[in-house]
Amino acid sequence: MFRIKLLILLLISYLFFACTNNVTNKDKVKYSIGYIGGEYDGLILKNLLINNLSNFDLYSNESIYELKPDISHSTSLFITNIDNTSDRMKLESELTIEVIDKRFNCITQKFNGNRSQFYIFADSDKYISNNVAEKKIKDENTYALVKEFINKLEKSDKICKNINE
Repeated sequence: MFRIKLLILLLISYLFFACTNNVTNKDKVKYSIGYIGGEYDGLILKNLLINNLSNFDLYSNESIYELKPDISHSTSLFITNIDNTSDRMKLESELTIEVIDKRFNCITQKFNGNRSQFYIFADSDKYISNNVAEKKIKDENTYALVKEFINKLEKSDKICKNINE
């Protein structure tokens, strides 16, 4: 009796799994990546975009949707107290990505994001800590902005739209 029940459950589970389809990749839009300027910063951005899009199975070189990203970093001196004993540098990163439909040569989506961080500034050129901190903050900001873009990336139901929308 136990064998019969077990065989019936096995047959039901086999029928259940045999009738299912993997539909997760049928309607996914894939993206390619266009030219990115900015030397080292552009290379880091391109690698992060390719890795994150590939992780979600959203990257393809042959896609009709192309990402046109641009990243810029700017620094400014920021004094935190009255005694002027703690000079800090504020590093702002701004990422702009346009999703272009190559069939109609128009923008379907536009993403703007910015991120800023501070680091304590050493007043001498002898210290390499300023350069190391700046490089690390640029990498962290770029990573955070790419993650934010991937999370806000959505399948566009419009073919083309104006930049102002």
